[in-house]
Amino acid sequence: MPSSNKQTGSLNEKAGISSPEITNASAISQIKNKRRQQPSAEELISGILSGNRTDLSRAITLIESTNPEHNEKANEVIKGCLPKANKSIRIGITGVPGVGKSTFIEVFGTFLTQLGKKVAVLAVDPSSSLSHGSILGDKTRMEELVKDENAFIRPSASGETLGGVARKTRESIILCEAAGFDTIIIETVGVGQSETAVHSMVDFFLLLKISGAGDELQGIKRGIMEMADAIVINKADGDNIKKANLAKVEFNRALHLFPSKKSTWRPKVTTCSAITKDGISEVWETISEYFEITHENGFFQEKRKEQNQFWMMETINEQLKSNFYNQPEIISQLDQIKKAVQNNEISPFAAAQLLLDKYKKM
Repeated sequence: MPSSNKQTGSLNEKAGISSPEITNASAISQIKNKRRQQPSAEELISGILSGNRTDLSRAITLIESTNPEHNEKANEVIKGCLPKANKSIRIGITGVPGVGKSTFIEVFGTFLTQLGKKVAVLAVDPSSSLSHGSILGDKTRMEELVKDENAFIRPSASGETLGGVARKTRESIILCEAAGFDTIIIETVGVGQSETAVHSMVDFFLLLKISGAGDELQGIKRGIMEMADAIVINKADGDNIKKANLAKVEFNRALHLFPSKKSTWRPKVTTCSAITKDGISEVWETISEYFEITHENGFFQEKRKEQNQFWMMETINEQLKSNFYNQPEIISQLDQIKKAVQNNEISPFAAAQLLLDKYKKM
């Protein structure tokens, strides 16, 4: 006979425990109404400058919005925060999925907050090309750092932008700096193309690697090596220590094949373990040495100027693209022309020119 005992899982309610009764419906109604109220740009700016994280999160959400009606308000917030920005160091961290980026950032970020730094982590989570959804699980993976009062973690969906970072991430940096964070860490999607975008908005570019996965040769072949200011062999613990040291030698040899950087900085290779925390302080020493050298020779300031100019041009390109696709005349004819292209009734190039000519006449 089947057992009468029911199997209960961790999500089942225990016998005798019932949901608490709502005793203050008025208070709940007030909370809901307050959530519906959107703060003005002036209120957001004031909150950000005073270090209010709720206002900082709201402003970043406003920046990330694809609603054209939010653009003007977002630009007003950025303009109000800009005078208090540009007072941080910006570190980009990249590496293939599985290299341990989130674990490394949590340990490294905690190390920095213990030194008295205020750390903001802008983590880009890959969006599905099919469902367009994102897990946004970085706060879960960085469960210790997220509780640190001197840290702020903001996961964002990559969307359809190149590698998941573009103008929105660049503007989020400005808001975090205005909120008083002196160290900004940007974690890339780690899918190949995102490194170029991240490199164009950070001061120091750190490449995480692992040993024993054929990563040494692949790393030598890829152009990302030329962008890296430091290479860190992660997971150098237990049986991997010997392999990590061998990988360090290989990468050091590879770096000598690349031309000298404009910064005069020679990239370094170190090993570390985000589990045992060995080598974390050496990573910070390398970064600190880089900033000391580039501040002295003026490269730091020059790079910031070039990046500002680059993002001005990128913003123009993005705005033109957005304006094009939001024109009612373009929207009404786009599907029809797409079908014509699919059926080989018109070439893709002629179709594009047709739409662009129509856009010019608007």
